[in-house]
Formats: sequence, structure tokens, C-alpha cells
Amino acid sequence: MRVTIGRSNITGAVIAPSSKSMTIRALVCAALSQGESEIINPLVSDDTNAAVNVLTKLGTIIRQEGDVWKITGGRFRVHTGDLDCGESATTLRFMTALCSLIPGRHRLVGGPSLSRRPVGTLVDALVKLGVKASAEKTGQPPVIVEGGPFKGGITDIAGNVSSQFISALLLISPFAPKAVSIKLTTPLTSKPYILMTLRCLKQFGIDVNRQGNMFVVVRQKYCPASVKIEGDWSSASYFLALGAMSEEGVVVQNLNTASLQGDRVIVDMLRNMGARIRISGSNVLIAHGRLRAIKADLSDCIDLLPTMAVLAAMARGTSELTGIQRARLKESNRVSAVREGLVKLGITVTEEDNRMKIVGINALISADDENVDETLDEAPTAAQFFAGASQESIAIRSHDDHRIAMAFAVIATVIGGVAVRDAECVTKTYPAFWQDFQKIGGEIQIDEQQSG
Repeated sequence: MRVTIGRSNITGAVIAPSSKSMTIRALVCAALSQGESEIINPLVSDDTNAAVNVLTKLGTIIRQEGDVWKITGGRFRVHTGDLDCGESATTLRFMTALCSLIPGRHRLVGGPSLSRRPVGTLVDALVKLGVKASAEKTGQPPVIVEGGPFKGGITDIAGNVSSQFISALLLISPFAPKAVSIKLTTPLTSKPYILMTLRCLKQFGIDVNRQGNMFVVVRQKYCPASVKIEGDWSSASYFLALGAMSEEGVVVQNLNTASLQGDRVIVDMLRNMGARIRISGSNVLIAHGRLRAIKADLSDCIDLLPTMAVLAAMARGTSELTGIQRARLKESNRVSAVREGLVKLGITVTEEDNRMKIVGINALISADDENVDETLDEAPTAAQFFAGASQESIAIRSHDDHRIAMAFAVIATVIGGVAVRDAECVTKTYPAFWQDFQKIGGEIQIDEQQSG
């Protein structure tokens, strides 16, 4: 479908959906536990449904009772057909590892986007631990796993490709007869996601020993647990960004400000850019300020790239976003997709391999100019910048990437007349996004029949 967004008067409150990353981790840990566990306030989305569907086919019993999932784990079986992971990379990678524990042949497949994403590094690491596994395409899905001979021992893996590979190995390591040592051959990026995995393992009774650049896991038994899922900072980032463009502000509820989620740093970044911020319990209020350019390393919060890019486009000065290389391996090449969309809106963007520079539309002078403060009042507002823009809608491709679609919805509230193509892709992690967007004043027209 195509969603056309007009200039909008944004204000109000939304409830952040539950964390996708925490929901899937809890699902896998519950499935590996003998007995019944419960997940309170899980996220229900395309990605988490993919994990539920694969686990169910493998013998896990999952019952939904209101806002609670009851999971009876420890009863695995071989599924003779393909295990469809949809477009969920987390599901594919975690289930590839999990299938190594179940005797028999398993074939894991994904949708068009997921089938282009890397998995070879994980497969190679599993093979070193005694698993018979291979990727049918060079380093990409489908994946074949001959489950059963998971011996353990020593393996190595790059720490800067995907934290999901490391998390997948950690999740199955307690079942190996020999202690598992996972050596990182490069510095670890996306560390917060590893911390989330370690926290979830601890909740289900598993201890992991970190020794320098190595994780060591001895044989242990998962114990059933009750886990409450907190709000998702990645999903919340779009509404926090909207608040930074709103005079009255936006309140995002259901957020844990002490969360392990790396994207929690969005609050600090917004503060550094000049947004007004007030935090009360689990409520975060972000309101308009004179946004200024920022230099930010996104290595540990790579999913914030689209959000930070549209904020930078609205800011005064030239922003520099680094640590972005891994964003090229997401649902889309997010670096190129962000640049493409911003350039179409008239924003000056310089794309490099691991860095992006964005010249904000409020900038008449360089952000490095020592006298920048003397000319603040001369800078044009976003409304002035786009005052002469064509009345025809500007079509932005989402590339079937939920984070691209949601990020450009943010900037569209200022510009107006922006049409986001294939906007239904938000159901991957935030099925209620467009409803919540309207709830706080987002002006949209939905065409269910068209994507272009």
C-alpha cells in the first residue's frame, strides 16, 4: 500500500510496543526449557510470529492467553517441510543454531529480503563445533542443518558482522557435552544485543563466563521462567523524533530508561541536538528545540540510522553519522536507501562506506563555523525551505524496509506531500504504527491498492 503524509500538527502520547529482540530471545529460551514458561506483554508482529511458527513446527507448544504467552518447551521434533522464517533474520539465525540440537535434517528458508542476508559466518562457526550445516547459496539462505552431533569445543567468529550470530551460539552452548568457547576475532559491535542475550539466559538459569575476547559456556540446564517484555526503544525512536519537531511535544510511554537496549541512546542524542526532554518513570517527553547537527557513532545502535538521518536533515549544520557499514546488510541497504530518500527531498547527503554526512536544511553556514551562534535567527525554518516545493507528492521507496518507511514518515510531517511506497512493511515490527501515527496528529491518506 501507499501512504501519503501531509504536513501535520504532532502532539499527544503513544505506548511503545514491546521489544522484538527481547520477545524472540525469551521465546527461544522458553522453548529450550523443560516445562512451562510465560512471556508477559510479548510483541505480536510479523517477525515474532515467524519465530512462533518455526518453534511450533519443531514441537514447542505456545498458547496465547490475553497479553501472556504460555510456552511448554523441551519437546522437539523434526519438521519434514521447510521452516519458513519469513523476513526475520533473528528467527533464521537463532533457529539455525537451535536445529543443530534436534536429530534429523532441517531446511530453513526466508523471504526475498532475508534470502539475500548473510548467514555463512554462523554456519562456519557451527561446523567447528561439530554441526553438519551448510548454506545452499554462498553464505546465504536457505540453510541446511543435520541436527544431533553438537559436540562443543572451540570456535571463532567475527564480532563485527552480526551480534545475532554470537547470540545464536550462546543460546545452544549449554547443551554441548564439551564446554563451548566462542572466540571473537574482531572487536565486538552491537554489544547491547549481546547483553540482552546474556540477561535472558540468566533469567532462564544459564551462566556465561566472559574471558577477554572469549565467551565460555559449560553444560547446563535451562529452567522455565516468567519474563515481562519491556517497550522497544527502536520502535519508540520514530515518535521521539516526531516530538523533537513538535512545539507541544510527544510523550512515549512504556519505556525503561535503564534498559540494556542500545537504542536507548536516542534520548542522549536528541538532548545533544537541542531537543527538550523530560522523563517521568516510564514516560519520556520529547519536545521541539532548535535542532543542531550531531556527530554520532552508531556502531552499537545501528537500527537508529534512519531515525538519526531524518533528524539530521532537519537540523542546523552538517551531521556526521559513523559506524554504519553493517546497515547495508539489513532488510535493505539502509545507507543507500536513506541517502536516496533524502536526496529526493532535496537534502544534501554524502555517502561513504562507513560514514554519512547530512547537511541539515536549517543550515546557511557550516556547522564548524566559530561564529555559528551569531546567525541562528537567520536560518530558514523547514516550512520556509519547502515553501516552494511542488504540490505533487514526492514518492519515497521504503525498499520493503520497516525502518525506512517509519523514518520517512517522521520527516514527511514537516515537508508534507510525501508518499511512502510499500508502507505495509511496518508490520514486521510495529503493526500499529500508522494508527499510532494518526493518533498524535499524523495526516495520512492510505491507498491499499497501490505501492507506487
